[in-house]
Amino acid sequence: MAFRKLSLTEPVLKALAHEGYSTPTPIQQQAIPLVLQGKDLLGCAQTGTGKTAAFAIPILELLQAQKPLKPGIKVLILTPTRELAIQIDESFAAYGRYAGIRHTVIFGGVSQHNQVNDLRRGTDVLIATPGRLLDLIGQGFIRLDQLQIFVLDEADRMLDMGFIHDVKKVIAKLPEKRQTLFFSATMPPEIQKLAAVLLKHPAKVEVTPPSSTVDKIEQRLCHVAKKEKPELLLHLLGNPEIRTTLVFTRTKHGADKVVKILQRNKVRAAAIHGNKSQNARQAALADFKNGTLRVLVATDIAARGIDIDELSHVINFDLPDVPETYVHRIGRTGRAGNAGIAISFASADEKEELRDIQKLIGKNIPVITDHPFTENAHVMAPPPGERTARPSSRQKQGDRPQNNNRGHNNRQPNRQQPVKKAHSPAQPKPAAHQHQSQPKSQQPQRLTLEQWEEEERW
Repeated sequence: MAFRKLSLTEPVLKALAHEGYSTPTPIQQQAIPLVLQGKDLLGCAQTGTGKTAAFAIPILELLQAQKPLKPGIKVLILTPTRELAIQIDESFAAYGRYAGIRHTVIFGGVSQHNQVNDLRRGTDVLIATPGRLLDLIGQGFIRLDQLQIFVLDEADRMLDMGFIHDVKKVIAKLPEKRQTLFFSATMPPEIQKLAAVLLKHPAKVEVTPPSSTVDKIEQRLCHVAKKEKPELLLHLLGNPEIRTTLVFTRTKHGADKVVKILQRNKVRAAAIHGNKSQNARQAALADFKNGTLRVLVATDIAARGIDIDELSHVINFDLPDVPETYVHRIGRTGRAGNAGIAISFASADEKEELRDIQKLIGKNIPVITDHPFTENAHVMAPPPGERTARPSSRQKQGDRPQNNNRGHNNRQPNRQQPVKKAHSPAQPKPAAHQHQSQPKSQQPQRLTLEQWEEEERW
């Protein structure tokens, strides 16, 4: 199916053509008609499936149909990180190139001066992180009484990062009459109940199982002693086929340590994490995208919004505590229809994490046995019935806002796949199926905030 068959107007089609996109991904093909019909939408889709375009394109269409637009914010998009907010703003700039729709992005960590000036000039679409949004609402710079569409993006990450209380405060300020689009890569019980608060008789779109990995990503595993991980990383980077590499570490300190080791060995690298200023993070990301840096070392929270179409490799220097995080990490590669390689390092103390990841993705990750550090690595995952004492995933999640950045993807140096030009805003071939609007008898009842508070006591 081509975008033209989705009844899009010429300004949007022209912008998509300018970006080189002609065919919608499965989530775009399913979600765009539903949003254009004014339905609430529950979207379950992993990273790299074209989710941003799935809501940005129909929002632009709906706003164009109302021209001339009255003053006031018509659309609010709430997202957990600055990087993701900037990425969404860039998507609206690209897809709305010829639409004449005003959009503004606001986030914390920088002076509010320029953001306030942008708001005073007027905007139709506001992309925001929770803290800065509530701050500017409190100062009287933002009013939401004209809001028509609310988008909650990366809902599971909002929960992981401890933003759920801020999300509830935002919900309380929204008009009751609105269209709501809710997106999450995973659907744990807490997120399902949040969806029940926000959505009214929603249509549901699900693209691949929420815990599955992108088909085009080639996954590999290296068993290695913990102290030899830096040497293994340098060994892999000795392969010139690894052109751009995103390395995940569990902690901010670990990210800085890896960067120092790489720089001492004349590898161009930089780190992004919560202790870095916004300007430093954006500069590092820009250098990585333009090829000035070969390696970007990141924690999970900082890397959530990274969207680089031609990222060839992801390396998990550490395995994540929470297995779903592995899916998000490796999903940074294999985007926009391109191939990607994900290599994960596993030390002896990570065998439980390895087993949980392989259980989640439903397969064993192929092991690289021909690297020079296998002799001291005894990391076989225990059989399914065997358990060793360790903190529960719930206990570990409690620490995650600061220490959940543990995943690192390892890639096989001699298995580089050719990179193909994308013809869609994101990966075009994930298996997909859709559940349209459910019968009312099967849908959860929309809860009030008071009922939610009473049930959850979050």
